[in-house]
Amino acid sequence: MQRLILIYFIVFIFANTYSFAQINNQAPIWGQWENWGDNRNGTYNNPILPADYSDLDCIRVGTDYYAVSSTFQYSPGFAILHSKDMVNWEIISHAVNDITSISPEMNWDKMNRYGKGIWAGAIRYHDKKFWIYFGTPDEGYFMTTAEKPEGPWQPLHQVLAKKGWDDCSPFWDDDGQGYLVGTNFSDGYKIYLFKMTADGKELIEGSDKVIHQSEGSEANKLYKINGIYYHFFSEVKSEGRTIMMERSKNIYGPYTEEKQLSHAEKQFNEPNQGGMVQTQNGDWYFLTHHGTGDWSGRIMSLLPVSWIDGWPIIGKVGQDKIGSMVWSGKKPINPGVVYEPQTSDEFNQFNLPPQWEWNYHPRAEKWSLKERAGWLRLRAFKPIEANNLLKVGNTLTQRTYRTKANEVIIKIDFSGIANGQKAGLSHFGATAYTTLGIACEGKVSHLELNIKGKITKGPVLNGQKIWLKSTWGLDGKSQFYYSMNGKKYITFGKLYQMEWGSYRGDRIAIYNYNNLSDEGYIDVDYFHYTYSK
Repeated sequence: MQRLILIYFIVFIFANTYSFAQINNQAPIWGQWENWGDNRNGTYNNPILPADYSDLDCIRVGTDYYAVSSTFQYSPGFAILHSKDMVNWEIISHAVNDITSISPEMNWDKMNRYGKGIWAGAIRYHDKKFWIYFGTPDEGYFMTTAEKPEGPWQPLHQVLAKKGWDDCSPFWDDDGQGYLVGTNFSDGYKIYLFKMTADGKELIEGSDKVIHQSEGSEANKLYKINGIYYHFFSEVKSEGRTIMMERSKNIYGPYTEEKQLSHAEKQFNEPNQGGMVQTQNGDWYFLTHHGTGDWSGRIMSLLPVSWIDGWPIIGKVGQDKIGSMVWSGKKPINPGVVYEPQTSDEFNQFNLPPQWEWNYHPRAEKWSLKERAGWLRLRAFKPIEANNLLKVGNTLTQRTYRTKANEVIIKIDFSGIANGQKAGLSHFGATAYTTLGIACEGKVSHLELNIKGKITKGPVLNGQKIWLKSTWGLDGKSQFYYSMNGKKYITFGKLYQMEWGSYRGDRIAIYNYNNLSDEGYIDVDYFHYTYSK
């Protein structure tokens, strides 16, 4: 009898612990998330990716989920992610291999699009193809298609060549007619609906109509559910940026019915931009970023959607029938597939894996994975502006994660370094960055730390190899280290507080340039990034 009671007690505790994990919604202090993503017990915690995945949209095709994220001036552009459950994500490709097809200002010899470049867009699946549309504030709207989300993606086609537009999204009606909805933010945030030609490449002249206008109205998506057209958008109210929706039985409106779907919640950085998705089981979810940035950028979260009175309320439904942030819940689908964000690289492939993005379009002949097998060779060349990493070409970056413990180590062979050359590891952003690396003056190389333009010289470096390391935690304070043997690491410099700038969070980066001439090179053996879960 006692044994039965003990077994019952254990089962009771387990069941209630599991149930609590599903419904626990205690809000953390912003950024202090001890646990994130998949809990490996059928539940998850927000954020699901504590890194800079801004301006999200999401769709389901069969049992696969695809998300896209804006990339601004980084290359390749417009990141594409894949998931089986909307909680575990992997980066699979980019839609834009050549960002100079948007503007020559995004090339390594111009670098004039910080805070601009590729803004929010959308991904859709129609006519057995994937379609991507996005906007840039200076150049207009662009589109591309692919048979597979991994690519190859077709060369970009410019749909609208006008300045001052953003946040566009395509929609195909039941009769196959295509539409594009987007915001003219330069004219009072008027939201327009256009008809498109059958190939989706042109807007039909005279088909445009303003379907909405309010303060800051953007983040457009258009859905048709049970015969009703739902226009999703966000706008700025007194409480902050909120998620809104309007509906009509006619695609051109009038959209006379309007509903606020969630509260602004500035303490959680206003989750707003995103995409609604229905799972194969019939449930609805909203994949979103948190819109006001700090050093970690705009992180990714997943919120349940409840249909109340014909409206998709996002998050926890309050008595006012408006949603609020949810920090944990049951996974939408539990396929037993667990992805982890890609980070580390041994540089032993023929192509860079998709976690890497160059700062602006790279100078192709100045980097190689083939010249020395198993190493990344970076050849130095003169920057647009000396000692200013924001004007240095071929800086290779990836997102930093906001977890309890992070460590990045790179091993560099600098035997090919030349006079005037500088290379190493960076926490990179615009307008703030810091670097630790090698600086060559004449025939002597020494360690050099640069924090926001303030340079500190370190010891002379004897030998040909150096290991550089950065560590940080939830507070985003980085400590640099160096080693001459890969075993004993020595701290160098004070703690550096990572920063947000130009709509982007901090990135970890490898840099290499020469202030005096196009001479010298480094070889990077590996990039090892470990983080806590």
